[in-house]
Amino acid sequence: MNDQALPASPFFTTRQAAAYLNRPVDTLRVWRHRRFGPPSFRQGRKVMYRIADLDTWIAECESGDSRSNSDLDPLQQDPESRKGRARPPYAA
Repeated sequence: MNDQALPASPFFTTRQAAAYLNRPVDTLRVWRHRRFGPPSFRQGRKVMYRIADLDTWIAECESGDSRSNSDLDPLQQDPESRKGRARPPYAA
């Protein structure tokens, strides 16, 4: 028998993915049911998450948040001009 260790798996179970994301297992189940959250797939009866997909999903969440992406920060944007905006009609 070969004494070489098996390479680390590039996949997590739901429990491992929840620990990796610091979220409850039930949250991942709800996300999966609502088709939200990181991508997952079934391997037999187990739901699996690819670690690379979790990292990509985290990066997408981070880049879509104005607190970590200065391009989306409303305080860094020029104020919108009010010219040309129609005023609502006054009730008579």
